[in-house]
Amino acid sequence: MRLFNCLAVSASLFAMTASGPAFAEDAAKVAAIVKGLDNPFFQTMQKGIEEQAKANGVNVTVQAAANMGDATGQADRLTAMAMQDFDCYLVNPISVSNLVQALVPVAQKKKPIVNIDSTIDASQAKAAGFAVSTYIGTDNVAAGALAGEEMLKLVPKGSKVAIIAGIVGDVGSNARIKGFKQAVEGKLEVVVMVSADWDREKALTAATDILAAHPDLTGFFAANDIMALGVERAVRTSGKDVKVIGLDGIVDALKSIAAGELSATVAQYPYVVGAMGVEACAVAAKGKELPANVPAPVLLINKDNADASLKNFPRPGGDYPDPFREMLK
Repeated sequence: MRLFNCLAVSASLFAMTASGPAFAEDAAKVAAIVKGLDNPFFQTMQKGIEEQAKANGVNVTVQAAANMGDATGQADRLTAMAMQDFDCYLVNPISVSNLVQALVPVAQKKKPIVNIDSTIDASQAKAAGFAVSTYIGTDNVAAGALAGEEMLKLVPKGSKVAIIAGIVGDVGSNARIKGFKQAVEGKLEVVVMVSADWDREKALTAATDILAAHPDLTGFFAANDIMALGVERAVRTSGKDVKVIGLDGIVDALKSIAAGELSATVAQYPYVVGAMGVEACAVAAKGKELPANVPAPVLLINKDNADASLKNFPRPGGDYPDPFREMLK
């Protein structure tokens, strides 16, 4: 069994190492910390990290939070990794602040910090004495706007829609909702927004209550696919024709769209985000300066392209801009 395959784990596990004798002794050593593997989005990110590390001859150690709410546990794992001799740190924080203190010793050793998917608050990082070397992630406002533009195609002008948000105050959730609202402003009426903490069951319960309170509702936008799948279950139970759009592009959402259940999702590509993070570390190991901000690819997926997206999963169907790939040539 190949080194990286033997380390594939189920969502219930939260720590894994992908390193060993398959790599040259002088290979760059990368420490990666991701969010909870209870969300398949981050399982896919882990896969991208590990497979790209193998492709680039990088020795990577990956750890993860126990779950999506384990901000303290994630910080504790990074603190332990920061005491070890890694060449580069690849971080996917649960919140804008939970990894700031754990990164202080990393910055003091002048190691590159590659921030992926969810941002570290720049002002808090500056106060702690460091700045990230590069950020790689989705433009969440633009992704939310794509969802809003799709909703406009699915429901009549002036219709009532509802929003299911993630954890209160989450930067990514807020940005996605901002983009959605900007796209539908003056064209649709957002009657209610409820936070469901990125949780499928909470989203199902919230949607059930909203459908009862607003019997003329025509659509839901959920800030991630896990919640969208819970909303879709509530809609199906109600027997109503209410459109549901999610965001992330996890495989269960793609299957649901192909089956005519979910209306659409805006796919991010966590596999690509993780892979680009490893590439950034490989570039840094060559002594090259990293670009400050690199947008990750996104794509609106509906019934027209769901099957093709499933076929290509977890990769995009076509090529995409990747400055790190160019810098490694």
